Parts: sequence; C-alpha cells; structure tokens
Amino acid sequence: MAYRIGIDLGGTKIEAAGLDAEGALRLRQRLPTPAHDYDGTIAAVATLVASIERDMGRAASVGIAIPGTIVVETGLVKNANSVWLNGRPLGHDVEAALGRPVRFANDANCFALSEAADGAAAGCGTVFGVILGTGVGGGIVIGGRVLVGANAIAGEWGHNPLPAPRLPDEWPGPPCYCGRTGCIETFLSGPGLAADHRRHGGTTIDGPAIVDGAAAGDSQCRATLDRYAERLARALAGVINIIDPDAIVLGGGLST
Repeated sequence: MAYRIGIDLGGTKIEAAGLDAEGALRLRQRLPTPAHDYDGTIAAVATLVASIERDMGRAASVGIAIPGTIVVETGLVKNANSVWLNGRPLGHDVEAALGRPVRFANDANCFALSEAADGAAAGCGTVFGVILGTGVGGGIVIGGRVLVGANAIAGEWGHNPLPAPRLPDEWPGPPCYCGRTGCIETFLSGPGLAADHRRHGGTTIDGPAIVDGAAAGDSQCRATLDRYAERLARALAGVINIIDPDAIVLGGGLST
C-alpha cells in the first residue's frame, strides 16, 4: 500500500498527517489557514505536502477534507464556511499545484466515518459526527457508510435555523454568510460564540478566552457558555428526532 497524506483544510488551520504503507501515523504538520486568500490556501496545501513527502522520503497519495463540498457537475465548491473557496475550482487547482489526482470529501463526513470506524462510536450502527469550530458541520454514517445525499449536503445541520428561539437575539438571529439569519452556525461556531459574548455585554474575546474566563469564575463568560450549551442541546435534539443515532460524537476546536 502506498504512503498517504491526509489534510484537514480548516478555517483556522490546515493540518496534514503522513501515513506509511501500513497505515501508521508517521508525522503531523500544520500551517495557519490564509483566510480569504484562495491562492494562498492552495500554496499552503502544496507546502505541507512537499514538507511531509520530504520528511517521509517518498511521494504519497493525497486526500483533503474540506468544508462544504465540490459539485460534481461543475467542479466548484459550495456551502463552505471558508467563503473564499465557494464558487472556485478547488479540486482542479489543487491537482494542478500538486501534479497528481487528489481526493476530496466533506470534513464532517470524514470525521464521522473515522469515529464510526475506530473511534468513539466504533461498533455503532448510526453515527452523527459534529464539527464545532470555525463553522458548524455534521456527517451521518449508517452501517459503516457515509450518507452523502442527493445534493451532497446530508448532515449539514449548521444551516438549519436554531430551533425554538427564546432570547430576543435568537429571532430573526444574526446574519449568516449563506444569506439567511439565525442559522445554527451563527450561534454554535467559534465566531458565533464570541459574537454572542459581545452581544450580551462581554468584551471582544475569542472562544478559548471565554472558556478560560468561565473556569476562572468570570460570570459573563459562564453565562455565555451556559447559553451555548443550552442552544447546542436544542439544535442536537432536532437531529435526534430525525435520524435517532446510536451515538453523537463532537469534534472541532469547540468540542473540548
């Protein structure tokens, strides 16, 4: 079996892992994502691939997990929270930069399949994998296979509206890059958490700082996390009612 490189193209970081012929992890490397820089993003991917191949001492096949999906008919990215990728021929351009075929899949689908295969949900029949990070995504695995859907958006709960709005700022809700308001992602992503903290009188700080503040006894940070947890529960309740999964696995920067 050939050496392989797997890449997670996130909104904050691009992380790559090199696997040997037996599937063992050899090394990991990461770079900051060049936000809003399409050409810079492709260059960062190429840099990581070249670096890992140099360290492993041989060429490797490449697979990339991306936010959103690549439309088969057009080859263009859609539904990515890394908005500079939308409408761009990412597959074609990355393959041209690397000089080889590259496989692409939705990041939440990759996460859900990994957890169902040999992770926290191993042995479970139906798994919902949740990405809570720069964006909010989801993937569904049934019987060991990813449910992609007719439009390649199965599991993408982040652009459903937050169920049962209760607080004044929940309806119509914050604007989303998708053009609508009140999407789950606008509340449960990292930027959404920080924005909620500001709306409710907090300072301009990011998600990790809010978590640290709550742990240190800051009442505003604690209240922000309480709102977050309650909204997450509401949002997941809708998923449970529809697919009734054996397990829900949380991933992404906010999952810890």
